[in-house]
Amino acid sequence: MDTQRSFVERLVRVREAAGRWASLSLARKIELLCACRDATGRVAGAWTACAAALKGVSRTPAAGEEAITGPWAVMATLNRYVLTLREIERFGAPRFERRATRVRPDGRTVARVFPEGGYDRLLLPGVRGEVWTRDSTLSTLPADSRPTVTLVLGAGNVTSIGPLDALYAIVAEGSACVLKLHPLLDDLAPTVREALAPLIAEGALTLERGDAAVGRRLVADPLVDRVHVTGSFATYESILAEAGPRKRVTGELGNVTPTIVVPDRWSDADFAAAATNIASAKLHNGGFNCVAPQVLILPRRWAGRSTLLGHLERRLREAPDRPAYYPGAAERFARLLGGRVPRAVVEVAYEDVREPLFREEAFCALLAAVALPGDDAESYLTNAVSFVNERLAGDLAVNLIVRSPARCGGALDNAVAELRYGCVSVNAWSGVAFMLPQLPWGAYRGEDRKPRGSGCGVVHNSRLLAQTQKCALYAPFSPFPKPPWYLTNRNRAAIGAALCDFELTRSAAAFAKVALLAVTG
Repeated sequence: MDTQRSFVERLVRVREAAGRWASLSLARKIELLCACRDATGRVAGAWTACAAALKGVSRTPAAGEEAITGPWAVMATLNRYVLTLREIERFGAPRFERRATRVRPDGRTVARVFPEGGYDRLLLPGVRGEVWTRDSTLSTLPADSRPTVTLVLGAGNVTSIGPLDALYAIVAEGSACVLKLHPLLDDLAPTVREALAPLIAEGALTLERGDAAVGRRLVADPLVDRVHVTGSFATYESILAEAGPRKRVTGELGNVTPTIVVPDRWSDADFAAAATNIASAKLHNGGFNCVAPQVLILPRRWAGRSTLLGHLERRLREAPDRPAYYPGAAERFARLLGGRVPRAVVEVAYEDVREPLFREEAFCALLAAVALPGDDAESYLTNAVSFVNERLAGDLAVNLIVRSPARCGGALDNAVAELRYGCVSVNAWSGVAFMLPQLPWGAYRGEDRKPRGSGCGVVHNSRLLAQTQKCALYAPFSPFPKPPWYLTNRNRAAIGAALCDFELTRSAAAFAKVALLAVTG
């Protein structure tokens, strides 16, 4: 454990560096971000190996998850920030295609921010991402020349969360940053330090390790102006009390994540595709994701309901066992199951206002299913939107599974518009939106907040848009090639490593390797 004196000295140094960083030229910031990308590329293999070992998935296909949600996510974000800063340097502001924006009848502006070029279109064919703003403007974050220090309290489940949150504070908010890694990731600290060494050498970033007591000391320190945390609602409340009224505290606090299945005429292949989609999202990272599906919503009168549940239960049962590495998983599983017979999918009544699975994030491999009324897709969607908006805790992310969006008419567009979540994802797991830097990541930003929401503020947001309300992500129902986060993709580990190589060079040869692995997965 560091001495109190060295601890204070590091905080003083980052405070002194805050003024220098706020006035640093764009050219120098771009140079440093590129250097961090190159450094992250050099340690990508070590990062992946360390994370896979921590989670007990070394030498398995699941190790690819650690490459994608670890070093690749950091490199991709650095590259997108560089793109935006270069546009600001050249044009004075980020550039947006006029044809890619529209103003809705309710006054909100929608801007398509993904894909951003040919490689994006080839890597995720048919996928598009939008940012919804709270008014008719499409403004960017104002430059802030005030020297500030932001404390980022990183999460312990996804290794890129802390570094990505720190990069947002540094790039988007112009703040020097103290990043405290979660104790679960202590073994990864030397690798993260090496990956972000250029920013550390510049003084814009310092890394801290330690337990909750160290975190509390940092939160209360007068040298810290802002705090951002990824964690639980209870943790956030304790930080608010510790920080006091003068510090801005933002956070991403998880979610009881719903997945709404829209009724349609499905073939057996359609049922299998949907089951693979849902199961892959549920079991990614062993279920220890804040946007792992928790409540599956199905139409009560849909003839395909039992068929889908059967496919899904088989897919979940057949998935390889993974270590429950995150503390408290077994206790949460037992408590939320509440004496019910353990199954791959637990069916619960939507009318039960006391159902704990509606109120508490499971953060483990537990999935509930509810059947809602509705005579057709439109009335069912209306009921489903009302149910998730009003009954489920959190407002971070929601998924929809839609076989034929065109057959839904305006009902799907209305549902996307009315869902009060920071991310609305159609046919792609909302975790994909977390990994796309262009999309702002955070709880719903609106006037009608839930009493137990998913926090406040955003991160990622590489286009530096202001006044964002939420993002929307759309993907094909049956994607090809098979996405690298799918349980059935046998090339997950190799794709993760190849994506890191590609993001480092952005070369045609590196992309060709990714493409070959994707189509043969």
